Amino acid sequence: MRVVVTGGAGFLGSHLAASLLRRGDQVICLDNFSTGRPENVEQFLGDPGFTLIEADVTEPFESTVPGRVDAVAHLASPASPPDYHRLPLETLAVGSRGTENGLRLAARDDARFVLASTSEVYGDPVVHPQREDYWGNVNPVGPRSVYDEAKRYAEAVSTAYRRTHDLNVGIVRIFNTYGPRMRPQDGRVVTSFITQALVGDPLTIYGDGGQTRSFCYVDDLIAGIVAMIDSSVSGPINIGNPVEWTVRRLAETILALTGSSSTIERHPLPTDDPTRRRPDITLARQQLGWEPKVPVEDGLRRTIAWFRSRPDEVLAAAPSLTGAQPGGVDPVDVLS
Repeated sequence: MRVVVTGGAGFLGSHLAASLLRRGDQVICLDNFSTGRPENVEQFLGDPGFTLIEADVTEPFESTVPGRVDAVAHLASPASPPDYHRLPLETLAVGSRGTENGLRLAARDDARFVLASTSEVYGDPVVHPQREDYWGNVNPVGPRSVYDEAKRYAEAVSTAYRRTHDLNVGIVRIFNTYGPRMRPQDGRVVTSFITQALVGDPLTIYGDGGQTRSFCYVDDLIAGIVAMIDSSVSGPINIGNPVEWTVRRLAETILALTGSSSTIERHPLPTDDPTRRRPDITLARQQLGWEPKVPVEDGLRRTIAWFRSRPDEVLAAAPSLTGAQPGGVDPVDVLS
């Protein structure tokens, strides 16, 4: 297949590109590097099946992509809270104009279009676990709304293209994903806890730590997206790990796996922070034959090892670092 991956230099996009290249597909990566990183795709630059195009997908890009394509995977978007708070208008634009531009490209070549949506469309859910037929509990003007509403619109316009133009559209709703190539400073809970533990800073828990998330290792997540690309399933389909973890348990597990003696600090719960998040993956099992295989502890070990291999980047994510931190840990010891 010849597959366009928007946001292909990002965390998920670069893993998807790698998976597609390994099986012999051609990949055209589009990214403007607002949150993606060139180093994520450097390893592919010598591969004849890989093409990198620096482009802003909120601008029309049909003419930028030469030749016919078989699929368009629309992953472009700021995804971590610091990023979409820093880039609110850009986040809304990539969810609206960016999605429509990807749909037009897919329509041009009668190609499969797969939208990477998010569990954030459920907001702070009052139904648990979350099934795809649940409409959500979302604040359209809250601090998280630029991301939530961008993805909700993206789902709506993708569905409209499917109904109006009979386009082969599939929608996946991605739940919390973690793994190598995440940025230490991206503000998501797994990366924050690992970085804080490795440099000896206190791990910051918001509220009492009893809120839950479901953590899916990136290799499993990508297998689900590839299965969606290969199918004709329209969705939406939840892709995530149905094993529910409290944030407190995650913090304690990361402390144990890193060997850090960092402390845990509690802070006020942010506005609109979801209290419970867990996918019902019945449809993914039935329609895609997919379910996660990597236990959370194993995935955390792999992610911690990746962070440890980049001590300079981890230390740079803690600009206040001066010798041993309040946790009483010498960062050189923990990072080595």
